[in-house]
Amino acid sequence: MKLALSILLVITSVIMILLVLLHKGKGSGLSDLFGGGISTNYGGSSVVERNLDRITIVAGGLWFALVVALSLVLK
Repeated sequence: MKLALSILLVITSVIMILLVLLHKGKGSGLSDLFGGGISTNYGGSSVVERNLDRITIVAGGLWFALVVALSLVLK
């Protein structure tokens, strides 16, 4: 159980890092490296950006739940 939760936590951590980096930045940053500058030509806050926000929130909730579950199992 500990191993499975640890592996899931590592996977969700990597997913969270990638999702945060894909968000549109307020200036020129890492998000422009992954195409954030291209989406500004198509009207700013698009459906893709809102869906990315929703996916990030769900992944963050899952990450938090895994942290709590792992801490309960290790205790």
